[in-house]
Amino acid sequence: MSIFLEKIIYPETDGEPMAENTLQFEWIVTIKEGIETVFAENPDVFVAGDLFWYPAEGHIEIRYAPDIMVAFGRPKGHRRSYLQWLEGNVPPQVVFEILSHSNRVGEMMRKFEFYQRHGVEEYYVYDPQTNRLEGWQRNESLLVPIESVGDWVSPMLGIRFALTTDTLEIHRPDGTRFQTYQQLATEKKQADQRAASAEKQLKASEEKARRLAEKLKELGIDPDQIA
Repeated sequence: MSIFLEKIIYPETDGEPMAENTLQFEWIVTIKEGIETVFAENPDVFVAGDLFWYPAEGHIEIRYAPDIMVAFGRPKGHRRSYLQWLEGNVPPQVVFEILSHSNRVGEMMRKFEFYQRHGVEEYYVYDPQTNRLEGWQRNESLLVPIESVGDWVSPMLGIRFALTTDTLEIHRPDGTRFQTYQQLATEKKQADQRAASAEKQLKASEEKARRLAEKLKELGIDPDQIA
C-alpha cells in the first residue's frame, strides 16, 4: 500500500501590501537598506523586509512578517520565507516595525508577544507620523523597555538612534547617517559636481602654469630653475 505524505505549504504572502502609505514604505526601505550596508562585508548576516517568519515546523498559523528583521549567523541570499528549522533554528535577533494609521493596539500586542516568545533580542517600533520611537531589549526570557532609546546604540547592530524634535536619525558605526535613495542620489550628484569643478580648476591652473613656463622660456629663463 502506498502512503502519500501531504507536503505542507507555507504561504509567502497574506495578500496585504508591504506598506500602507509612502512614508511607511520609505522608512522600511531606508532602515532595511541601511542595515544591509552596515553588514555588507559580513556574509553571515541576513537582512529582510516584509518576509514571513515561521518559527515552528508544521505550524503555518504561527507566523509574522516583520517590517525589517536581522538574523545573525545566517547567510545572505534570497528566500521565499524564513523557515527557522531550516536556518539552524536561529531566530531573527533584531526586528523593526514601522507603524501606519491602521495599526491597532491588539495587533501590536500580539506581535510583541510573538517576538518575545520566539527569541528576538532587540525590538524597535517607530511611528513616523508622530515621530515616536520605542525599543525593547531582551533580559533573560523577557523583552524589557529601553529607557533611553531616543539616544541609544544598538548592542547587536552597532547603529545609533537619535530622536530629534522632527524625525528619527539613524547613524552607522562610522557616524554616517541612514539616507533614502533620493538623498543618496542627490548627495552623489553634488559630489560629482564638486569633483568636476575641482578637475576643471586643476586643468585651468595647469594651463596657466604651462603658458607662464612658455613665456619665461621666451625671455631666456629656465622655469625649472625658479624656486
